Amino acid sequence: MTTTATTPGRRKPYAKLPDPPKTPDMLQHKHISHTHTMLERRFGSPSTLVSGSGYLRRDARDRRGYLVPDCIIAFGVDAEAIESANGYTVSDVGKPPEFVLEIASETTGARDYTVKRDGYRDLGAGEYWRFDASGGLYHDRPLAGDVLVDGEYVPIEIHHESDGVIWGYSPTLNLNLCWDRGRLRFYDPERGEYLRNLPEAEERAETERAARSEAEERAEFERAARSEAEERATRAEAELERMRRFFGDSE
Repeated sequence: MTTTATTPGRRKPYAKLPDPPKTPDMLQHKHISHTHTMLERRFGSPSTLVSGSGYLRRDARDRRGYLVPDCIIAFGVDAEAIESANGYTVSDVGKPPEFVLEIASETTGARDYTVKRDGYRDLGAGEYWRFDASGGLYHDRPLAGDVLVDGEYVPIEIHHESDGVIWGYSPTLNLNLCWDRGRLRFYDPERGEYLRNLPEAEERAETERAARSEAEERAEFERAARSEAEERATRAEAELERMRRFFGDSE
């Protein structure tokens, strides 16, 4: 029997999906976790879903035509309702997701660039990206992306830099996806900087806190020095006035 999610404010909750089977892969999980952290910080909102590891299917009644993406992004949706349903059902949401990403693992890598590529195309996912930390041992290449054009996937241009960085531009996210020494990174071409994962964000926050504390201490020292100088000037002026009165009375 199909159960339904109970999301407040929705007249017709989405059909709730079961937990998909998942083969443990600690290295893959690390990349997925870092990816979700960076993209959630960038895009997460009540109307933008940044999630993964749940079913993506066309219809909740279809028990065969489903996929389980590592990361999925959909704009202009009820993110809470989708999360409460434990998966993304295109017929319920009303549209396919704009972005899907698979991170290679030894057990499922070959499916990512074959069966899953066809599946995400058929579901209408706007962009489909693949990342292989091993450099292409499990996928057919370290980094690859496709954009949906007239119902077919067209490969996104991938660039190879002299320092070993491999990257491609995602029009949907307005970010460069980068393979950097086995790490998946996201580069903002407008700001000219990489998005930060949790450890990097914490390190930057700590650096900024230390810099702010140092600046506050320096400002406090300067205020104290200025106050002391003003007091000395006041005392000097008072002493000068006393001397003027004294010599004036003497005359």
